[in-house]
Amino acid sequence: MKDVKLRDPVTSFVCFDIETTGLNPQTDRVIEIGAVKVKDKKVVEYFSELIYPGMKLSPLITNLTGIDDEMLKGADREEQVVQRFIDFTEDYPVIGHNIMFDYSFIKIAAERIQASFDKRGIDTLELCKKLHGNLESRSLESMCRYYNINNERAHRAYQDAKATVMLYVNLCNAFFQDNPKVFEPRQLIYKVKKVQFVTRKQKNYLLDLLKYHNIDIVQPIDNLTQSEASKWIDEIILNHGRMK
Repeated sequence: MKDVKLRDPVTSFVCFDIETTGLNPQTDRVIEIGAVKVKDKKVVEYFSELIYPGMKLSPLITNLTGIDDEMLKGADREEQVVQRFIDFTEDYPVIGHNIMFDYSFIKIAAERIQASFDKRGIDTLELCKKLHGNLESRSLESMCRYYNINNERAHRAYQDAKATVMLYVNLCNAFFQDNPKVFEPRQLIYKVKKVQFVTRKQKNYLLDLLKYHNIDIVQPIDNLTQSEASKWIDEIILNHGRMK
């Protein structure tokens, strides 16, 4: 990827994208983070990592992203990858297409590992809505077609992040001079709901179930919420039965 050419807007930033197990940041998990770091108009670093989510992927997610359970088996867990990503972003503003979706997942993941992720950001989807109000669709796919941006592996985090960088560049070059205010980063605010972690009773029962049915522990139990622990317990009982 060549250096980007911008006029006067934000010229140092991290553009990122994620893939997830679903759409709910409270209950679903990140399975891939991809990012491009731009410093003073130059691409200086990349980030691309898969994450083992501790749950099976639905066929819908696999069909959409091309990521399957086998690909995630050897990947690091959330607490490791998310911390590396937070370190990667440093104090840069962030850019994304529909950025609050991606930000909410990382914000909650950061909360689970007791890390901070407070960012100013620019949403290219919002820019497209304001600057291309005549277009029927302002999805990343549609905007890539509009600006002839090559994104052969759409719905993979790193590729979508690269495409979003080029979309941002095109938007800046076309509209910044006449609309500088819409390109100003804003503080991203996502209020994380108070997480109720697994109770001691749930944890002990879950451990007993796993041992009784000889099931491997696939994720740190202490990091589970009460609802996640209940869901896991119900799935084990449904598939393997209760303890006798």
